[in-house]
Amino acid sequence: MHVCVGVLLGSNNIWALSPSVLQCRCVLKYKTRNKMFWKIYSLALVMIFATNQWCECLLQPKESEHREIKDLSGMWKFRADYSPSRDKGFQEKWYQSPLSQTGEIIPMPVPSSYNDITADGALRDFVGWVWYETDFYVSKDWFDGRNIFLRFGSAHYNTIVWVNTVEVMRHSGGHLPFEAEVSKYFLHGATNRLTVAVNNTLTPTTLPPGTITYKNDTSRYPEGYFTQNIQMDFFNYAGIHRPVLLYTTPSQYISDVTIVTRFNETAAYIHYNVEAQSTSAVVVTRVLNADGKAVGFEKGLSGVIVLTNYSLWWPYTMSNTTYAYLYTLELTLISSSEGSVIDIYRQPFGIRTVNVTNKQLLINNKPFYCLGLGRHEDSDIRGKGVDLPLIARDYSLMRWLGANCFRTSHYPYAEEIMDEADRFGFVVIDECPGVGIKSNNLGNVSLEHHKSVMRELVARDKNRPSVVMWSVANEPVSADTNAGPYFKEVISTTRQADSTRLVTFVIGPSDYWKDQVVPYVDIICVNHYYAWYSDMGHIEVIGLQIKQDLDMWHKTFNKSVILSEYGADTISGFHSLPTTSFTEDFQVDYLKAHHTVFDVLRNDYLVGEMVWNFADFMTVQGVNRPYGNHKGIFTRQRQPKPAAFTIRNRYVSLGTQH
Repeated sequence: MHVCVGVLLGSNNIWALSPSVLQCRCVLKYKTRNKMFWKIYSLALVMIFATNQWCECLLQPKESEHREIKDLSGMWKFRADYSPSRDKGFQEKWYQSPLSQTGEIIPMPVPSSYNDITADGALRDFVGWVWYETDFYVSKDWFDGRNIFLRFGSAHYNTIVWVNTVEVMRHSGGHLPFEAEVSKYFLHGATNRLTVAVNNTLTPTTLPPGTITYKNDTSRYPEGYFTQNIQMDFFNYAGIHRPVLLYTTPSQYISDVTIVTRFNETAAYIHYNVEAQSTSAVVVTRVLNADGKAVGFEKGLSGVIVLTNYSLWWPYTMSNTTYAYLYTLELTLISSSEGSVIDIYRQPFGIRTVNVTNKQLLINNKPFYCLGLGRHEDSDIRGKGVDLPLIARDYSLMRWLGANCFRTSHYPYAEEIMDEADRFGFVVIDECPGVGIKSNNLGNVSLEHHKSVMRELVARDKNRPSVVMWSVANEPVSADTNAGPYFKEVISTTRQADSTRLVTFVIGPSDYWKDQVVPYVDIICVNHYYAWYSDMGHIEVIGLQIKQDLDMWHKTFNKSVILSEYGADTISGFHSLPTTSFTEDFQVDYLKAHHTVFDVLRNDYLVGEMVWNFADFMTVQGVNRPYGNHKGIFTRQRQPKPAAFTIRNRYVSLGTQH
């Protein structure tokens, strides 16, 4: 026996559904003003997400002498399920035959968001299930007893995967990888068909959360018309956003490694813990320096390797010589009976510590001042799809600016982006997709999902030296009485997963005397838009208001502070004298007004400033969003506004003072 619980607040808005409601058809027994809506909302999610088929041991795929990778990126077949109930694909079992036999298909690049690929407005704003398909061969050499994993870098939001008509995995969440071992489902000497269904519906218990509103008035809206309401200020891009890979491991293999480093004046200590899918093999561990030379050695699943001659991983603005120094932990699995090598995995890492006082952020025991940027994974046409040329361009521009830090606002970024942060020496505040959390999103279902997402995020990025801080949310209702216990548990879960990094969240419009969450974090991150969302255009109030507010946050909680967002929308090419809002001239003056007060506070408790935003980005349509959010100091096409030169002058000057 099971009980399905749905809560309907208001005649048109669906606010809460238990997981069992999302998994069963008995929801159709509910009496509502529109039964078709319930079909859209529940049957669109039929059969899905009792649990994620996912393991917290999720190493990034890397080729070695005993591992191979096949990238399935390319043009896939694609169609959206436009049926009123959005469940036609499940009713007709589209996964059981080639997708072209189910109806009209179009080519769709993977990875990419699907929204901006075509000229079809209905697809751009589509909410519900879309279907992907590709065909491929598996090398005969792979059918020798080795494991074959199918891995998605991410797909937004809920995903079901079939190989040759057999369901192999499901995942809920839009920004983290998931995989399954699928060797037994492949055909030898024939093409294999991979079918993927992805649903971008946001509910009160997803991260980020959202709701659906059904428009009942058929005199004003078509029958069955509904809208997706989102609670974040960026477009809900959807699809398979990151690479889809097949990779092999031996039947006995290394499945996870955790690396923790510390150092003193005489030595560095590399603590490691390995998980291996083997009952009898031995793990041999070597530390390789940046030149590939072995400088440390140990045996066993766990241990400590001591280096007396070592180099630290420094942010690139903190070292005039060697920065972002990366070692490699080479793990070799050896048969205890035969002495032969079974598996090899190599994990890059850096020797780096992070600490905080009430007035300093310390990296390797030295004060670090964050010259930072808020960002988005966002660009023309591909939306949030991974784009290597864009990643290269963004890092080139960030280095040109003199920036040394960014936040993965407001979700985990692609591993390809994080890899470059490790290599280039950028400090990262690694944020989960907990953006726009309101009072109705603080229930137990949301809490358990939020904790699961944080565990997934830590499991993915725990060995990255660039990551110094976990952010569990952006601008939640932190003054709500339920926010305290909710986030206390989320933060505790995060610290249990990783006790070596700082934990924070980003405060939005909240009064310091009401906040329920700041007592549990290590450092205060706060967003402010004085002279923009309040006192619009009055730059003269910025200095007074910013200083007064940040002073009180610090005085109340006695913690270091980062101003994690400040900025003004700016239309490229707009000018005025005297300056007025939305012009490039205003944006420059707006930023400079903040910098004047930052120069006072950074000598006290302010440990970072992060302009919002690096580049313009897309949002939902709105009267205050003319084709997106234009707070970028670069355009969406990564061309500079005058404000980019203002930030460059400041950051380059301050960076030389480290």
